[in-house]
Amino acid sequence: MDCLFCKIRDAEIPATIVHEDADCLAFEDINAKAPTHILVIPRKHIASTLEIAEEDEALVGHLHRVAADLARERGIADDGFRTVMNCGAESGQTVFHIHLHLLGGRPMTWPPG
Repeated sequence: MDCLFCKIRDAEIPATIVHEDADCLAFEDINAKAPTHILVIPRKHIASTLEIAEEDEALVGHLHRVAADLARERGIADDGFRTVMNCGAESGQTVFHIHLHLLGGRPMTWPPG
């Protein structure tokens, strides 16, 4: 498989890992859009939101819990943060392995770009 995030998961490509557990991995986004920009990915390869199966529901919930814990650790929880999961090329998804963006540390505008 030629998936960038699977290669990061498998330590074939370096990344600044900020969280790791049996189900997921979180690392700094190399193209950060905010002072805090972390990607939280499942270890299981799921290409897009459209491919999340019923048995993946707890896993996707776990990604959100990890993002909330990281927001607390980074000191952005009280002021607010954003979590985003893009689906498809027109939404901005460039790596087809689901990932939750955790963004914070600056005011977020609405609607997003």
